[in-house]
Amino acid sequence: MMSNMNVLSTYGDRWQSSLHWQPSAPQQQAFQQLYEAILAANQQVNLTRITTPEGFWEKHLWDSLQGIEPWLSNSDATAKALKVVDIGTGGGFPGLPVALVFPHWAIALIDATRKKIALLETVCETLAIANVSFLPQRAEQVAHQPLHREAYDLALLRAVGPANTCAEYALPLLSLGGQAVLYRGQWTAAEEAGLLAILPRLGGQLVEVRSQTTPLTQGTRHNVILTKAERTPDKFPRLPGIPAKTPLV
Repeated sequence: MMSNMNVLSTYGDRWQSSLHWQPSAPQQQAFQQLYEAILAANQQVNLTRITTPEGFWEKHLWDSLQGIEPWLSNSDATAKALKVVDIGTGGGFPGLPVALVFPHWAIALIDATRKKIALLETVCETLAIANVSFLPQRAEQVAHQPLHREAYDLALLRAVGPANTCAEYALPLLSLGGQAVLYRGQWTAAEEAGLLAILPRLGGQLVEVRSQTTPLTQGTRHNVILTKAERTPDKFPRLPGIPAKTPLV
C-alpha cells in the first residue's frame, strides 16, 4: 500500500481549467483511496494497465468525469438522483468515480467477467461506497430482465466496442428521455453516419458529439450523447455476442 501522501491532489487546477469543476477535499481523498484500492486489487486480477498516478488521474479519473461534464456543475445532493448503468465497467470506470462524486445517484456496474465484479465489490466495501450495485452478466441479458429494461436515466459506455454495438446495449436499458454517453477516442463522419442510420430502429436519437482535449497528454476524446426518444423494440438487444460480432447497419 502506498503512503498517505495524496499523489492525485496535485492536479487540482487541471480539473478547474478543463471541466470548470473542482473536487472537494473529501472527494480528492476518496479518489486517492480508490487509486490505492484498485492497485491492490490489480495484484489479483488485471483491472487496469494504467498504474502511474499521472496515468490513473488522466485516463481513469479525469476521463470518467469529463464524460458527464454537463452534470458536474449540479453535483450536490439537492439535484435529481439518477439511476445510472455503467455497461462493461471493466476496472470500475467510469462508474466508481461517478459514484464518488454523486453519492445520491444509484450506479449499477455491468460486466460479464465475474472476477472483476467480485473485486469491485471488495473495493466498494473497503471504501464504504454504498450507492453501487453489481451485475456480473452480459448487457444483452440484463436488458431483457424486467427489473432493468427501460429502468435507467443514464447509461455510460467506455471502451466497449463500436458505437452501433454500444447503442444496442444502452438504449434498451434507458427509460424514455434517458441519455447514453458513449466515450470515444477519435470520432469520424463515417462513424456518425453509420450510427445515425441505425438509431431509429432502437428508439434513439443523437443529441450531440462533444470533444475534449486530455489535460496531460493533449489527446482527443469525444463523447457521443444519445437520447431515448421512443421505446426500443423487444427484439433488441439481440442474443449475447451478436451485437459485438455483427453490429447493426
